[in-house]
Amino acid sequence: MIREADAVTDRPVDVQAAASESRPSTWAYLWSVRRELWENRSIYLAPLATAGILLVGFCVGAARLPVGRRATLLLDPALQRARIERPYDFALGMIMLTTMLVWLFYCLDALYGERRDRSILFWKSLPVSDLTAVLSKATIPLAILPAVTFAVTGVTQVLILLTSTLVLRMNGLPAATEHQLPLIQLWGAMLYGLMAMTLWNAPIYGWLLLVSAWARRATLLWALVPPLSLVALEKIAFQTNYIFSFLRWRGVGWTMEAFASKPRGTLMIDPMNPIAPAKYLSSPGLWIGLLVAAAFLAATVRLRRHRAPL
Repeated sequence: MIREADAVTDRPVDVQAAASESRPSTWAYLWSVRRELWENRSIYLAPLATAGILLVGFCVGAARLPVGRRATLLLDPALQRARIERPYDFALGMIMLTTMLVWLFYCLDALYGERRDRSILFWKSLPVSDLTAVLSKATIPLAILPAVTFAVTGVTQVLILLTSTLVLRMNGLPAATEHQLPLIQLWGAMLYGLMAMTLWNAPIYGWLLLVSAWARRATLLWALVPPLSLVALEKIAFQTNYIFSFLRWRGVGWTMEAFASKPRGTLMIDPMNPIAPAKYLSSPGLWIGLLVAAAFLAATVRLRRHRAPL
């Protein structure tokens, strides 16, 4: 009877012990992500600064808005929509460009900076595995930066809309209608496009993190030299451009896979281009790229485990 009672009382203890073992790893991951946000404030400050500059520029040019709107109302509906959407598309493009630069330099410095300032000795003394550390760093370009881009762009576009509406009403002109400016539709396309771009570019993030864990100096140079050398070698030896075409497709191919059509002269994320999630999810380039990204991250974890301070 005593043994049965012990067996019964041991089961909750085992379950509680297992839960307590899984909890630290989850908390370690979350705190590692928070650490990245604390130590790299450019993740959110750079997009905010770009948004502030865009708003100041729009407010300065708002005096010319009534004249431009009167000329726009004389055009056909399709051209009216394109003209009215122009500042909102420009804001999206500039904030996206800013976040792309942020994730480029963040990934290149994420692991290299630890070895350069010797803080890796401190971080390795904590109960945080190399896998958790690398995954927390990969979370920034894969999840945090797209969310920051979406939030900052949405708020910026709302402020642009409020400013333009105020200026137009003061000059006796109507504000943009829902048909002329489908802001909800634009946000839906933006969210879908950001998710598609992020997953498609996952192997690029993995490659940059791998270089950051391996290089002893000049991480940007080491990240660019191998692919550019292959492009130059192919061009000199065979007079072909297959590698360059592949690299270009790897960078912007998501625009052709995630959207049903892509007329020339339109932006990468445009609600006028119907989305094609089935086409995107069935693309071999997406899944092969994710497998390559996983291999890069696994190699990064191994390098961080054995890499010494610089």
